[in-house]
Amino acid sequence: MKKITASLLILASGFTFAQSFDNLPDAENALKQELKQPNPILTGAPFLRIPPDARAGGLGDQGVATSADNYSQYWNAAKFAFAQDYSGVAFTYTPYMSSLTNDVFLLNASYYTFLGSEERSTLAASIYYFKMGDIELNEDHGGTIYPMGTSKPNEFSIDLSYGLRLTDNYSMAVTGRFIRSDIFNGVNDGTVQPANTFAVDLAGYYQSETMSTNHFEGKLRGGFQISNIGPKLDYSNSEDNASYLPTTLRLGVGYDFKFDDYNKVGITTEFSKLLVPTPDVRIEEYTDASGQTRYDIVRETPNKGVMGSMFSSFGDAPGGGKEELKEITYSVGAEYSYNDALFIRAGYFHESPMKGDRQHLTLGLGLKYNAFAFNASYLIPMSNTNNALENTLRFGIAWNFGGETQNSYDY
Repeated sequence: MKKITASLLILASGFTFAQSFDNLPDAENALKQELKQPNPILTGAPFLRIPPDARAGGLGDQGVATSADNYSQYWNAAKFAFAQDYSGVAFTYTPYMSSLTNDVFLLNASYYTFLGSEERSTLAASIYYFKMGDIELNEDHGGTIYPMGTSKPNEFSIDLSYGLRLTDNYSMAVTGRFIRSDIFNGVNDGTVQPANTFAVDLAGYYQSETMSTNHFEGKLRGGFQISNIGPKLDYSNSEDNASYLPTTLRLGVGYDFKFDDYNKVGITTEFSKLLVPTPDVRIEEYTDASGQTRYDIVRETPNKGVMGSMFSSFGDAPGGGKEELKEITYSVGAEYSYNDALFIRAGYFHESPMKGDRQHLTLGLGLKYNAFAFNASYLIPMSNTNNALENTLRFGIAWNFGGETQNSYDY
């Protein structure tokens, strides 16, 4: 049980590491080597960083600036103001670590609707559930193993958003979210507990008027989102051990090429960055019990407030500017649609090997018939680091109702 607890703590939060040296030159040499090692940013509730929908999964795991769809709640709730249908629901299922187990998965359900006949404001809600499987707990007493029951760790979030179309081409949205992370389910040793917190998303979306050339019509799209702004998750009733939420800044831009009434291609790129402090790596001098001066190489996640951690995250990477750039992930995606009924998607996602090494190609397929849509995506790893979603099929279904909006006549 202690091993399981320790492993889940590493998953949940940051950590402190120290290595001691007798003299400063040895410590400085060790620091240089330590700075060459991967230094990923760790957060609580990491499930909030896993894209839940199959459409985005086929476009390189991006969605902040793609066209509006039923899955926009996760990526950018401001997109709903440009939806072509008055209301809609969506359900997605994502197997996780499917090469190792079949009882770890993510479920997502979302709903949106316009408010009023003017079609300028929207209301949306979603629930996101992550089941981590079943873990058999045992305790060792003098070499004898005693069963301690089964742990069923899980995490979920429930959110509600409001969006408003401020101009004909620009909208904004705010989302409130309740988050519960029960990764120590069944572990009753008095040191850990389920963590609960609240968070807010801020988002904006731009979609241009139709631009015509001799060969095609087009629309420019752009979006931003700052997600999961909120207090830390406290797994142990101690502020010192609380975990940052995965507060994330996303920026994206895209363009739709409509060649005729049947054929359209959308190309989008997205950049994202965690607004969470990078673990600090430094030398600390101290005097031991015998009076000798010693030097520690310390790797530690700073303890800061919500706003302080967000702003400081733009300049706190050990090693300076080049390391700051490594904290930015990017993706590129393309979607071809035929008669708004068949969708073929492809994308690429890149993260620095120093920050997690998620690098993968994605493929996706979408089918739409009247008010119903089906989406599937497949992830192909492109790095030597294992990816929990590698060679995994993601599925999603959507249903629109309430009739078409004025947005459906934009082209």
